[in-house]
Amino acid sequence: MSLIGGIRPPIAALAAALLALAGVTALTIGQIHSTGQPKAVLTSQQHFAEDGAIALRASLDESVTDLTRTAALFNAGQPAPADAVLDKIGSVYQKWLGTAVIEINSGKLLAARGENMPLTAIDRSKLSDEDGLSPRMIKLSNGETRLLTFALLSWPGKPQELLIASSSLKFPGISLGDFRAIAVLDAEGDVLSTDGIPAPEQVLTADEREGVKRSNAQMASFAKVVAQRTNRDPLTTREPGEGGFLGISGSLTGSMYQGDRSVAGYATLASPQPGESTTATGLRLSVLAMVSVAEDPTRSSHPLFGLLAAGALLILGALAIAVLLGVVQRPLLGLFLESRRLHRGDLARPVNLPAYGETARIGRALERLRRQLRDEAPRERTGMWAAQAQPAEPDTELPAPRLRRFGTRSVVAVVAVLLLAWSAPLMLLFNRADSTVIIPQQVVNDQRERTDTLTDRVRRALNEGQADLASVASLIGNTTPEDQMEKVLDRTMGDHLRYKSLYVLAGSGEQARVLARSGDRPRDLEEQKPRNLEVQVVNDSGREPVIAGYAEIPGRGGAMVVGEFRIEFLNSLLKRPGLGAVRVVDADRRVIAGNSGYRAFAKLPSDRLDGLVEASAMKVGVSAHAGSVVYRHHGAAQIAAAAPFVGGGAAKALGWSVVSWQPAAGLDIPEYRLQHRITLAGLLGLTLAAACLGWLHIVVVRPLRGLAEQAEALADGDRRTVLYPRHHDEVGAVTRSLELIRQRLQDQRRTTAAGRN
Repeated sequence: MSLIGGIRPPIAALAAALLALAGVTALTIGQIHSTGQPKAVLTSQQHFAEDGAIALRASLDESVTDLTRTAALFNAGQPAPADAVLDKIGSVYQKWLGTAVIEINSGKLLAARGENMPLTAIDRSKLSDEDGLSPRMIKLSNGETRLLTFALLSWPGKPQELLIASSSLKFPGISLGDFRAIAVLDAEGDVLSTDGIPAPEQVLTADEREGVKRSNAQMASFAKVVAQRTNRDPLTTREPGEGGFLGISGSLTGSMYQGDRSVAGYATLASPQPGESTTATGLRLSVLAMVSVAEDPTRSSHPLFGLLAAGALLILGALAIAVLLGVVQRPLLGLFLESRRLHRGDLARPVNLPAYGETARIGRALERLRRQLRDEAPRERTGMWAAQAQPAEPDTELPAPRLRRFGTRSVVAVVAVLLLAWSAPLMLLFNRADSTVIIPQQVVNDQRERTDTLTDRVRRALNEGQADLASVASLIGNTTPEDQMEKVLDRTMGDHLRYKSLYVLAGSGEQARVLARSGDRPRDLEEQKPRNLEVQVVNDSGREPVIAGYAEIPGRGGAMVVGEFRIEFLNSLLKRPGLGAVRVVDADRRVIAGNSGYRAFAKLPSDRLDGLVEASAMKVGVSAHAGSVVYRHHGAAQIAAAAPFVGGGAAKALGWSVVSWQPAAGLDIPEYRLQHRITLAGLLGLTLAAACLGWLHIVVVRPLRGLAEQAEALADGDRRTVLYPRHHDEVGAVTRSLELIRQRLQDQRRTTAAGRN
């Protein structure tokens, strides 16, 4: 017999699979419990730290790019005094704590703005090296850390000058919420800067002072662990093909204090593209976000349900296997033995007839063939074979088959129904997490804070773009000839990927025309004049919004630099795991950008989201605020959050908001995990039954039905049709035996015909 064919392997595989599934059901479904903090809370802290790392990396790289590009634009023009350079930089950018210009050869300070910088810590002898202009971290006497960024100012005939800018390692616009602290760590685990932990002298009560002390101690303990975990290759810290954050990230669980447990997420500064590195990633910094979460002492355990489900599967599975063995396998094996006995010539005993289905039909045909071989009864002729034989009395000695319509297919269908009776309730009925499921409040808060942080990232990105345009316009001035403007625009396009088009429009007193252009063709803006010099959405319909920023060129009669933003740039800012669907909407709550498929200028998918965006944009005191809520409808829960643009800059006038929502069923909390495991058990049961019964139908049921028809035709007198076995199994063995019987009957007929002649 074939090792993979026949009737035994499918039934044996089904029995083994059901036994394994029963064991898995008993061991896994009953082990769902909460250890105090759901996995969803820890994952949320990890994503929060990743958001902070992305924001910090983008801010540091943007600062380096802005300073380098500004110096390059100055170098392309006429020599400028150091004070004029710093004044222009200060009028465009407000991101640096201090700026200075020194003469490289002598070290003389030429100009300075803002806080004093430790210029003596700069080794001017290494500025000519390849890495001499790389940013470096300097620790001040008060313990604070500053990041110094450098760029060269070089004009023919003048000594080289060094442009220096200092910035703190603070997170730009990250929303911490309540009871959260975030820190920047170096490669050794030393804390370089913190946000969210108040200074001890600001705490009024003894309990608050003790809380700050414990927070600092817990932060230091987490920092050492993070230093060990981040000192690895990122490819070794996650499953292959997992995707998502490109750096090293994870979560930590700390000690308890007054019923609250410290949980943290950490992430390294990672490049936005795989295999690439940036200036910020070379600093080997990490981000640690820590929050105190109320401990949940309850446990959600269902060991009895798992045992009952496994027991029910064992009972139904045993019944199904018994039906297959008794009604399908045993009669088929009996037919195999009977057919082999007949073709070997043992015709003395009648054929043992099965009671049901195709095996009964084949058994009756074998008995009739046995009698024909013994020539005990007249051969039955029906149909086309009736004309080839003499009329004969019907064979009334053979018992009529019982339940002729109840065949092997019906048996398999009954077994499928038995197994479906176990799988379907698990998939559809038992332990459904409904509207009573408690969503951890920390997850809801994190949805709000992360959405607020994302809103600030989008606003700052537009403001940075507007500042770049103002810088370009200031450097073009009234002295740059029109044929040189395009070089400046090309250099800006190469430094920043946020623009799809940069061009210079002629002044208001001239005919509207483009003086210089870089990138894509402008979207019919030559005849349009901006309402103001802020970021605007030019169109209100179409396949994608056209977002443009404007900066007037001083001394050119109203001429201005116009930059059109790539919508893909905004969409890329929104692609953060763990937030679900994210949309940027305008003041009329029409979709401008998103992290997944959307239609431009379309409405949000529900009125509830509209109401949330409208409520978050309402004035509370003097400023709008972010909000989050859990919607429950028809037993399903959804977490949603919205945050409006808050803060200054050219993008504030847009009145945009960022809204995010996700189904709570995707969270890793005990109730949903139990539901998913129960549903998975039901799906596994259904899959195993379909696979094994389908296998049985292909290798046994369908060939057996065809063999029954061939056997009855042979018994009715068909001696011409050759019977070919399709498989080397029980059905194939019976087919071979019938073929040998057919050949014997042919020989018998020839012998009889020869005797008559």
